[in-house]
Amino acid sequence: MGILREKVKIANPMDGANYLEIEMVVDSGATYSQVPASLLVQMKIDKKYKRQLKIATGEIIERDAGEIIISMKNETLTTMVIFGDERSEPLLGAVTLEQFGLAIDPVNKTLIPVPELMLLLIKLKHSN
Repeated sequence: MGILREKVKIANPMDGANYLEIEMVVDSGATYSQVPASLLVQMKIDKKYKRQLKIATGEIIERDAGEIIISMKNETLTTMVIFGDERSEPLLGAVTLEQFGLAIDPVNKTLIPVPELMLLLIKLKHSN
């Protein structure tokens, strides 16, 4: 399929006015979105959480995480973001894709809207 990239705008949820446009690699195999730590520090994104992540080698690493505003495809949402290594590319992960109701179209190499799922629990009555 090749690498799919998406231009997005990101901002600090505490500020919300100063958007920064970046290009992110769409990676549905990554749970969370990721941006190099120096960029998130520059944007004054708070390190609110720690997350353990399994990388391609099978190793488990721990990274700081926070929240950013992300804007793409005419929608704006808040999502979790991992403070990535400086040499890593910004990634658009599965959680963010699901929040936006988007999936990868591998044929046309683009993101497409998909119906979101809602599981309803129905209490069944037992008849005697």
